[in-house]
Amino acid sequence: MQSEQPEKSKPPVKMEQRGRILGIGGVFFKSANNHEMREWYSKHLGIADKGQGAMLPWREHDDPQKEHITVWTIFPSSTNYIPATQQFMVNYIVDDLDALLDRLKEEGVKIDAKRMNESYGHFAWIYDLDGNKIELWEPMSAKP
Repeated sequence: MQSEQPEKSKPPVKMEQRGRILGIGGVFFKSANNHEMREWYSKHLGIADKGQGAMLPWREHDDPQKEHITVWTIFPSSTNYIPATQQFMVNYIVDDLDALLDRLKEEGVKIDAKRMNESYGHFAWIYDLDGNKIELWEPMSAKP
């Protein structure tokens, strides 16, 4: 029996290159009992989400002056924000959304045409090889 050969790919993104992931910006999941689930996580794990998401602050390892927030929240199972085919969606903080999307397009990654611009940042969505939707977020403070 032959083992699968790893697919040839480009070298990893260089750390000084724009358009890279800085950290996890959010973890979102669905529940048919989202209110009860929020209460369970609050009571047992101390994650207090009153319906707008729990904000979990953190700092960059290489630059502790740079603060970020990871949003953790439970959506109702009927949400259209997370595709029906997946229970979770991860949001990644990026330093330059346009640079990342340009590179991903060149690499043949499936990119959702939808974009969202909010007062707290810019958003785009891509899909991995299994079709899982991934959210990309460039906070307003990400670009130098």
